[in-house]
Order: sequence, then structure tokens, then C-alpha cells
Amino acid sequence: MKLFVGLGNPGAKYAGNRHNIGFMALDRIAGDHGFGPWRAKFQGEVAEGRLGPEKVWLLKPTTFMNNSGQSVGEGLRFWKLGAEDLYVFHDELDLAPGKVKVKTGGGHAGHNGLRSIHQHVGADYHRVRLGIGHPGHKDRVSGYVLSDFAKAEADWLDDVMRGVSDGAPELAAGDGGRFLNAVALRTAPARSGTGRQAEKPAPAPQPEPEPQDTRSKLERLADRFRR
Repeated sequence: MKLFVGLGNPGAKYAGNRHNIGFMALDRIAGDHGFGPWRAKFQGEVAEGRLGPEKVWLLKPTTFMNNSGQSVGEGLRFWKLGAEDLYVFHDELDLAPGKVKVKTGGGHAGHNGLRSIHQHVGADYHRVRLGIGHPGHKDRVSGYVLSDFAKAEADWLDDVMRGVSDGAPELAAGDGGRFLNAVALRTAPARSGTGRQAEKPAPAPQPEPEPQDTRSKLERLADRFRR
């Protein structure tokens, strides 16, 4: 059994925030793979289902980001799972928008949700790092992550969510490489249905027209006798 955790803040006010991309990922997985309804448990919302042969619980902590570890710790203890069974989906400032990476262990890089999880369960869990880009200066980070995705970002965000959902069974099986391949199949090719037409092949070169003979009949006849 595996526990997938999405990080975010509860409530409609935060639903479209960049900080809530972890919630968005779990919602997409739950919807695409027929998980049961969300219900309140462990200071969060949980849904149960299967990804391939693996039983998986989805958990969205409702403690607000800074205390996410409380909810995660309760869930792990109840299901008697270890850090090796935990996958945390979170926003990542150090990755360009649309980029996705998988990492196991390491520091929290100042992410308050990860910091809280470190405090409650240690650092040796898996992270699915969902790139949102950086605003350019550390003083702008708070406002940036707590602002909604722009309309112009809708296409790449949808591609990432589709890819994460496609690859979720591979992730549950412990194959991070195949998970990332599934994401890349959605994010690397050009999107279809965007109104862009396929490029037409260049037309074949046409032969140059023969130069016209502008001489009179008498001139052409005289020229024949000169040969």
C-alpha cells in the first residue's frame, strides 16, 4: 500500500494558487482512476483506490501548508506505513513551469510543507516536484506562490496534470523513471487542438520557362540558311 500526499491550503480562496498544485495533482488522479469519494480523516481529506495492482490512499492535509506534517504523520501511523511508502506532490520554485522531477530524501529547501513533514516523519520519503518557476527575487516568493495560475499557463498546467495521472500507476509501483516518461509524453510533444495547422511541405521547384523567340518568320528562315 502507498500513501500519496498533495500539498496545498484548504478553501476556495486558495484553490487556484500555485502553492496548491499538489492538491490539483491528487484531484486529477482521483478523478481519472475512479477513486472513492473524499472524506475527512487525519486532519485532511482522504480517498481510497487502486493504481494498477497497488492499493493507494490519497491525502490532502487541511491543516494549512505549514502544518502538513501533522496530517501526514497521523496517516502513516494509522496505516503502519514507512517513509518509503510516502509520495508527496508539491510545488517547486527551482524547476521551470511544466517541469516534473522525482526525488527521494534530501532537504526541504525552505518549503514550509516539506519542512513540517520532515519534522513529523523524517526526510527519507519520495517527492514529486512540480515546477512552477521562480518570481526572480526571494522577497516576491510568498505573493507568487499564493497567487493563482495565469490563464496563459492553463495549457502547460493541464498537460502536467494529465501526465501525472497517466504515470500514477508506475509511481505506485515504485518506477519513477516510467512515471516521468508518462509525464514527458504529455508535456514534450506539441499540444493538439490548439488551432495550429501542421506545416505544409514546401512546393516542388518548377522548371524555368523556355525563353520566347521574338524573331520574325523571315529572320528565322534566314537563320536556318546560315547554318
